[in-house]
Amino acid sequence: MKLLLVEDNERVARFVTKGLRESGHTVDHIENGRDGLFYAVSEAYDTIIMDRMLPGQVDGLTIIETLRRSGNQTPILILSALSDVDERIKGLRAGGDDYLTKPFAFGELLARLDALMRRTKAGGGEQVLVAGDLQMDLLARKVIRGERTILLQPREFKLLEYLLRHVGQVVTRTMLIENVWGYHFDPQTNVIDVHISNLRQKIEGESETPLLRTVRGTGYVLTAGV
Repeated sequence: MKLLLVEDNERVARFVTKGLRESGHTVDHIENGRDGLFYAVSEAYDTIIMDRMLPGQVDGLTIIETLRRSGNQTPILILSALSDVDERIKGLRAGGDDYLTKPFAFGELLARLDALMRRTKAGGGEQVLVAGDLQMDLLARKVIRGERTILLQPREFKLLEYLLRHVGQVVTRTMLIENVWGYHFDPQTNVIDVHISNLRQKIEGESETPLLRTVRGTGYVLTAGV
């Protein structure tokens, strides 16, 4: 798994990062909320491990609430020394998927991450993908926005499906080349730009809120229109 750890306690971060990497995971460690939020929206992670109390004005709950409002549904495991029931409830209601109090055993952390991934994979068979008022019915192979039906070519459908599965996350050109076109090298053509342009024209009408945004030099992000 590719994991994002947002934790300002150096000892805890070193302990968790070392254990996760020894377990075969890739870990990006960020020490503050501002940079943690940037990484969370700029990269595609399988799970985010989020400390609640972080230095500066951007704490863990603020990051979680911001991600959920943008449509980002990456599983989030909250780490916190705040163990009261009310605090756990607050964290889960903000959008956290699980809550682990400090101090904790690394084995339990690993087990909870595995459980989150099992739930995510079990939900991977969902029939309908949604971003704002844009909906894709995977079984009926139908895309609608509001009350209008959008007709897509097979490659455009696959491209939109991938973007919908990563709502709120920046998707790089490399990710699209590998997962939509099935290449493991860059063919050095403008095929992605052409398909993104065509897709944008189809899903964004003149009076509709833009959903598909280009992140210059990085890739693209599909938002929930907020």
